[in-house]
Amino acid sequence: MQKITKDMTIGQVLEIDERLAMVFLGFGLHCLSCPMGQMENLEEAAEVHGIELDMLLEQLNEMLEV
Repeated sequence: MQKITKDMTIGQVLEIDERLAMVFLGFGLHCLSCPMGQMENLEEAAEVHGIELDMLLEQLNEMLEV
């Protein structure tokens, strides 16, 4: 199984599993289809939006296991 990492973009994550959009929305990341979501990696997006990166990655990877 693939693991979501901080170096992936939102777009790359959604290519793995579209259900992960729910996790992003839960964190207030609504830029799922905007250009920045295709360019920024998760670490950069978390920093810009004031989100704890480890928590985001944990929830994304937990959702992949379901």
